[in-house]
Formats: sequence, structure tokens, C-alpha cells
Amino acid sequence: MLLDQVTNSLLPAALSEQDQQFERAFAVLNDGIRRRAFPGAAVAITARGALVAWKALGRFTYSELSRKVEAGTVFDLASVTKALATTSACMLLFEEGKLELESPVASVLPEFRGDDPRRLAITFRMLLAHSSGLPAYVRLFETAKTRQELLSQASKVPLIADPGSTAEYSDVGFILLGEALERITGQPLHLFCGNRIFTPLGLEHTGFNPARWERSTIPPTENDRRFRHKLIRAAVNDENAWVMGGVAGHAGCFGPAQELAIFAECVLRGGSPLFDLHTVELFTRREPSPAGTSRTLGWDTPSHPSQSGKYFSPRAYGHLGYTGTSLWIDPERQLSVTLLTNRTWPDRSSQIIRQIRPAFHDAVVEALR
Repeated sequence: MLLDQVTNSLLPAALSEQDQQFERAFAVLNDGIRRRAFPGAAVAITARGALVAWKALGRFTYSELSRKVEAGTVFDLASVTKALATTSACMLLFEEGKLELESPVASVLPEFRGDDPRRLAITFRMLLAHSSGLPAYVRLFETAKTRQELLSQASKVPLIADPGSTAEYSDVGFILLGEALERITGQPLHLFCGNRIFTPLGLEHTGFNPARWERSTIPPTENDRRFRHKLIRAAVNDENAWVMGGVAGHAGCFGPAQELAIFAECVLRGGSPLFDLHTVELFTRREPSPAGTSRTLGWDTPSHPSQSGKYFSPRAYGHLGYTGTSLWIDPERQLSVTLLTNRTWPDRSSQIIRQIRPAFHDAVVEALR
């Protein structure tokens, strides 16, 4: 991908010094490749309104014969979908008065009521802030064979805590949130996000179900020997999202690092052309409750220890993806760091990225001092 295809009016490039300036940060990632944290990575860093790093390292797999990662390589973003797509859609609908944060989820999804009266107290704010009382993860794909079956089962998942009492990161909550958005808009989630988020920002290679792009240019995420019994490539890695046809509120988006950087710059500049500044501030501010939560409305914030490292400010926010992806944004430093990998190759077992990612973020901030 050529540089003039990467930048737009939101994001001018200043890349001439990147190899020297971020030498240590890139060395951290190369060390991760050597230690088999991930076979390859793509990086985009913005600082003070410019793209200051756009780099590729490693290969699609650990084989020396496999394709090299390019700076514009498209990765499975996994749960970064929650922030990039689902939360952004909520922000747009909030501004239009079509989504009220304090409205009960059951007002849009009546089947969510069930027999537990506590469910009537669950609001859209709670889904966004992961304080609904729903569990983190349920293997719905083991019993659901279709999108509708999985959504039906998700709406019946029992609570594990009283609504609002504790923060528990929940895929289930965002599966339901994605369905609620489709009912509010009357559109499939992928069409709404494409028309209202990705296209206005010029994100030509970001979206759900990347079959329209060349399959061979997307790194595989896993050799799945347990459920699908095939190599997972150019299809969502998350099994629940896969049963849902690759379009879900919790996972399913694919994209290249530089397009996430363009999105991050939009948010850093107050939201234009997508959002109002007030909306950005509301959704990226840490929630006051439950006590001790690190969550905003759809994002996370630095905690101790944090995958963002030790330097990001208290006003920073970000999101991780299970496949080894992340986006962190710091409005105080006017900084965003996108790191995309396929750390799940070949079998999800490596957790070394938990050491590499914060060290990489620390090296980036130190390079910009």
C-alpha cells in the first residue's frame, strides 16, 4: 500500500525518522517475534496530529516461507470491534436521541426480560460499561447453530451479579448491544457502521466479513482443531461471532493499522467529522461506578498493571482484542498507538504478548519525550 493511499486530511504523515526514533520500540516487537509471542505485527503511531510511525514486522506464520507482513496488512481486530464499531455506533445514536443510556435494554430487546426481575434494571449504560451483571463469556457456539439461535440463547444467559454492582467485562453484553443497535437503526450492524463510521473517514479496508479483499493478504489467526477443524483466515476467529455470520457487537471487524490510526485521530481532534466533542468526552471518561472500575462507556482506561504500559495518562483510553490487537489513545499526550498481531497463531496458547505489549508502549512514549 502506498503512502498516499494511507493518509487523508485527518492524518498527515511524518515518517522520515521513524526507524531511528522508534528503534527500541520496534526491537521490543522483534523480540516478541523471536520469543513466539506472535509471528508478525503492524504498527501505526500518531503524535500531535501526524502519523509518525507505520511499520510492519515479521511474517504471517512462523514459517520462513510464509508471506511477510506489510504495513497495510489487514488483521482480525477481535474485541477492538467493541470500541471501533459498536461503541461508535452507540455514540452516533446517542447524539441523534435514538439511544438513551439510562433506558432498559429490555425496552428494545423484550426477550431479554426473562424471569429474573433484576434484568429490567439493566440499562444500555451498563452494557457499555460492563456492569450489567452478565458473565464475561459463554460458549454459545457449542449449542447454537445459527445467528438467531445464538442471539436467543444470549438473551437468556443468567446474571452472575446484581446489575450495577460490579464490573465484569462481558462479550455477552456486547452481543446483545449489537442486536439492539440493529433493531434501533433497522439496519444490519455492518451496513450502519460502514455507512456512518468507516466510509466517512475513508477507511476502505476496515469492516466486517473481509471476503471482498484478497484472502491471501490477511494473516491466519489459528489452525482450529477443536470447533471448525480448519485454518481460520479471512474469517472471524471468535466462534460466537462466526456462528453469527461474522457480524457481531463484540467481534468481527477487520482492518489495517493505519486506518485505526485515522479513527484515533478523529477522536483525538474532538470527534469531527463523526462525533461532537461532548459525546467523545462522555464516552471516554472513566465511569464513577461500580467502585474500582476502570471502564468507560465502551473503552478501558489504564490500571495497574496496564497493557498500555506505565506512561499513559489517567485520561487515556483503549481496547484490546483477543487475537493480539490493541488501540490506545491518550488525549493529554495527543498520542495514539495501534498494534495489530495474530498472537493466536497457531493455537492461542502463547500469552507472551502480555509482556511485550506494555514494554512496547513504554518504549514508544520514551521515544517521543
